[in-house]
Amino acid sequence: MLIASAVLVACGLYLVAGFVFGVMFVWALVSRLDAATRSALWTFRLCILPGCIALWPMLFALLLRKGRHS
Repeated sequence: MLIASAVLVACGLYLVAGFVFGVMFVWALVSRLDAATRSALWTFRLCILPGCIALWPMLFALLLRKGRHS
């Protein structure tokens, strides 16, 4: 039971961190990676939010790499 609880807590923390990053990313940071999203509607941003939550470590790494090269 202890291992299952630890796994659930880890998954919960991952999702919370992903949600916080995802909202920030969709709100303001997505245009740093793709200039075409600057004029995107809120419906598009809402559609990409679940993917941003799930893939937040990769997107975070891309933003760090992009910031280093720009």
